Amino acid sequence: MHESNGPLTGRAVVVTGAGSGIGRAIALAAARSGADVAVTYRENERGAREVEREIVALGRRAAAYRLDLTDEPSIAALGDAAHKAFGRLDVWVNNAGADILTGSAGGLSDVQKLDLVLNVDLRGTILASWRAAEILGAQPEGGVIINMSWDHALTGMAGTNPQMFAAVKGGVLAFSKSLARSVAPRVRVNVIAPGFIETTFGAGASEGWRRTVVESTPLKRWGVPEDVAGAAVFLASPAATFLTGQTILVGGGVVM
Repeated sequence: MHESNGPLTGRAVVVTGAGSGIGRAIALAAARSGADVAVTYRENERGAREVEREIVALGRRAAAYRLDLTDEPSIAALGDAAHKAFGRLDVWVNNAGADILTGSAGGLSDVQKLDLVLNVDLRGTILASWRAAEILGAQPEGGVIINMSWDHALTGMAGTNPQMFAAVKGGVLAFSKSLARSVAPRVRVNVIAPGFIETTFGAGASEGWRRTVVESTPLKRWGVPEDVAGAAVFLASPAATFLTGQTILVGGGVVM
């Protein structure tokens, strides 16, 4: 069962892109911490519905919605629907992003990949953050926005795909700092910058590359989605009420 006195008890949380991986872990961790949770998906409805069922099994309220981050009305509708479902919103986690590394998107041209991550990860995060800030800022108690960046946006990584991620996720980080200054003190905005995490990308990596990552990581392992979820729950909780505009790197020390 959920913790009746968990750090997020009585809170309502939105987690975008929660059908699998990091988003799924954040949604379930929030529910275990006492929150009601709305999850979104774009194509993976089955995964989102499974997470929804798991949240309900934990004794919390849950809802699942389709979200297209390239479509402003879709973002606005999510905010309205989640607020109506729970009667309030306290935390909005912008986790959803475009996958240009695995699946069909891996066959796109570099320019097509660039357009996709700019539209989804950067523009979509900005639009969703604006909508979240509007909803949370209208509440007397305010709320929390958590955006997702990338640890290597701070140091760089060679390669065409890393160049795109650095530009987009670096943009999310910089945007979030300005947003934090704009919506304080009622709304807090913080960033999580994951590193090498065991997701679809990690599972598809070669054994040689996987060993290289472990050897180059001070904590000597790949991260797991639950590592990122722990940081998200902390940032969403009362324990982090004096933090805004900050970035937590969840990468085992690869970037310091």
